[in-house]
Amino acid sequence: MAKITEDHVLQALSQVNDPDLGRDLVSLDFVTQLHLDDQAIALTVKLTSAVSPHAVALEQSIRAALAPIAGTRTVAVQFAADPPAGGEKTPNIKYILGVGAGKGGVGKSTVAVNLAVTLAQLGAKVGLLDADIYGPSVPIMLGLRDYKPAVNAKRKIEPAQAHGIKAISMGFMVDAQTAVAWRGPMVGRAVTQLVEDVDWGELDFLIVDLPPGTGDIILSLCQAIPLSGAVVVSTPQDVAFADVLRAVKMFSMLKVDVVGLVENMAYFRAPDTQKDYEIFGNSAATIQCPQYGIELLGRLPLDMAVSPNADAGRPIVAAEKSSNQADLYRTIAARVASRLAVLVDQKTSLAEVGKDFFGQRPAQ
Repeated sequence: MAKITEDHVLQALSQVNDPDLGRDLVSLDFVTQLHLDDQAIALTVKLTSAVSPHAVALEQSIRAALAPIAGTRTVAVQFAADPPAGGEKTPNIKYILGVGAGKGGVGKSTVAVNLAVTLAQLGAKVGLLDADIYGPSVPIMLGLRDYKPAVNAKRKIEPAQAHGIKAISMGFMVDAQTAVAWRGPMVGRAVTQLVEDVDWGELDFLIVDLPPGTGDIILSLCQAIPLSGAVVVSTPQDVAFADVLRAVKMFSMLKVDVVGLVENMAYFRAPDTQKDYEIFGNSAATIQCPQYGIELLGRLPLDMAVSPNADAGRPIVAAEKSSNQADLYRTIAARVASRLAVLVDQKTSLAEVGKDFFGQRPAQ
């Protein structure tokens, strides 16, 4: 059997690119463990996300790259996602993703809840922060109407747990009949506390259900929470897409990358004929997203099972795991994970370039 070394293995792996970041595994330092003997080549490779959709294809590429040098050795590939490495205030949270909308009534909270549960079903550690202070709906949607948070020995608030995720909401802390009459800065401070003073543990994703609109409240919230990116939710009408553009512009002003758009209530599929009806008209997002450089993450149909299940505290992806809705949410979740990894990597790379450039001393 031909003698090979770790250098030979790494040289072969340098020809394999990470599907999200487009750079090779060796230069990214994604090969974290490597064992080599006469019987086997065993390696552990980092993924950009705990729910990366590229694991199968990446493993095939790795095996193909190693085949010419492996001989009769078996090749064992394991994957491991990066541990959380968030910001200074949230070091145990890898990604903080806002879910927002330019207007109310488009199903933003439904998307936020089901996206969070789907990411957890795919293997990620997920938290959900209901930052919609004036209309908190997470307690109802997760079946947590009566939950009252306690403070633990670390003097941190214990989040609720349901459907595989951790959750916190202002709805846990105020009576359902009580109006929260706060101005934007007060809301920002309250939400900052919900991020920093809750015992989230280690999270791959913290999903933040943002209030609708682009006014003072949402501005204060986005300045208070270190968002890694944002998903915008809309419906098919042209007038709704006009609000999407306002939301995208607002996130851009706040230097928050827009991961993409989810079009909700995009069509209705008749249960008897399986024919699709676009009852709100043709999709504005399908036509206009490419024009404005917005990623269309997915289109969700009207589904008569979504609302009654949400009222009963069962997100549709948990109540009907094999449904079309659940399949669509899995596709959206995978795309969100990939896009977040790319956007955060680009931002980090730019920051490193800037630091290197501006940190240099003039030549003596």
